[in-house]
Amino acid sequence: MPEGDTVWRTAHELHTALAGAPLTRSDLRVPKLATKDLTGRRVLDVTPRGKHLLARFEDGITLHSHLGMDGSWRVHAPRERWRGGPAHQVRAVLGTAGHTAVGYRLPVLELLRTAEEDRVVGHLGPDLLGPGWDPDEALRRLLADPARPLGEALLDQRNLAGIGNVYRSELCFLARVPPETPVGELRAPERLVALAQRLLEANRARLARNTTGDRRRGNTLWVYGREHRPCLRCGTAVRLGELGPPAERRIAYWCPRCQPAA
Repeated sequence: MPEGDTVWRTAHELHTALAGAPLTRSDLRVPKLATKDLTGRRVLDVTPRGKHLLARFEDGITLHSHLGMDGSWRVHAPRERWRGGPAHQVRAVLGTAGHTAVGYRLPVLELLRTAEEDRVVGHLGPDLLGPGWDPDEALRRLLADPARPLGEALLDQRNLAGIGNVYRSELCFLARVPPETPVGELRAPERLVALAQRLLEANRARLARNTTGDRRRGNTLWVYGREHRPCLRCGTAVRLGELGPPAERRIAYWCPRCQPAA
């Protein structure tokens, strides 16, 4: 599932493959961009912002993409067979003399002026993996609504940019509170904010996330994806439920013993 660490790693891979070279191929396969051609433009950089990707080109143009739930970018060498899904799922192709980047199942793909990037990412809170990470501002935003359930507040990208369902469940477990706990009831919210940043930082270069420190298969995450299986800490069956307003409900995992309700 793409979260901040996945997006950071994707941006790093795209930047390494494309930056500094002019495009020799440009194919944007969404209706509103079907006539747009970036061929010949030099790629300046590819930057992650929370869960968003910003590919910047000379002449002040940015290609903004979002991976959503199952989108991905794959980088291929010349003549290498594309991998990532069937051809009908391809939404973007950016090629240079040395590499071809292919975007699959991208729910968001748009061109905008680089000077107007705030239009699509200006609402985001401090980026957990960004150079301007500000834990104090992230804490202030997280605590702005003390009655809000922690599980909802962590997923709100206006508070901290980069957390998704996996880290939401793991952070609540590590804080020893159920996801529906009001933010204002956290004993040390500043520690949770710091922990969120450390977890994403530690995992940004890994293909397989690890929050437990145990690399054995099936033991890398405390509760996420472990419904009905024993908690790695106490052995109680992990539970699965939903959290959030009706239109935005997302699954959440927790251990009823390690994360008791107040």
